[in-house]
Amino acid sequence: MKVLGVDPGLTRCGVGVVDGVAGRPLTMVGVGVVRTPADADVAHRLVMIERGLEEWLDTHRPEYVAVERVFSQHNVRTVMGTAQASAVAMLCAARRGLPVALHTPSEVKAAVTGSGRADKAQVGAMVTRLLRLPEPPKPADAADALALAICHIWRAPAVNRLQQAQAAARRTPAPARTLKGTR
Repeated sequence: MKVLGVDPGLTRCGVGVVDGVAGRPLTMVGVGVVRTPADADVAHRLVMIERGLEEWLDTHRPEYVAVERVFSQHNVRTVMGTAQASAVAMLCAARRGLPVALHTPSEVKAAVTGSGRADKAQVGAMVTRLLRLPEPPKPADAADALALAICHIWRAPAVNRLQQAQAAARRTPAPARTLKGTR
C-alpha cells in the first residue's frame, strides 16, 4: 500500500509517501514540503498548495491519502489556514478517486511512538527509526507527513474490516418483527 501523508499548513504543507503493509518494514518513497510565501494572498497560496500536491500525486501515484484532521487551537487564524490547506489536499485526492483518511495528531503520535502526547522530536526520531533513515526529515512538517502515512498503513487493515462489516450489516435486511397479540 502506498500512502501520501499530508500535514496541512498554509506556509509549510508537509508531504511524505510511504510504501508497505502492516507488520512488515516500511519504505519511504519521498518526503518534502510545499511552501507558500506568507505575504501572498490566501487564494493564491491555496492554488500553490494545490499545484504542489498535484505534482506529488502525479509523481508518486499513491493508493491512499492520509491527512491530519484539523483540531481546535487557540489561534483561529492558524486553524483557518490549516483547514483550508487540508481541504485542498482532500479535494486533490477526491478528484482522482483516491480514498482519504483523516487522523488526529494524537492518533498519529500514538501509532508511531506509543504515546498520544509525544513531542515533535519523539515523532521525528521514531519516523527515522521506522523508515531506517540516516537522520530525521526536516522540517518537522515533513516528518509529520511521513508519520501520517505510517499511521494509516498500520491502522488501515482494522478500519477496512470495520467498514466492510458495517456495509454488510446495512445490506442484510432486518428481521421482520411481529407485535404480540396480533394475528
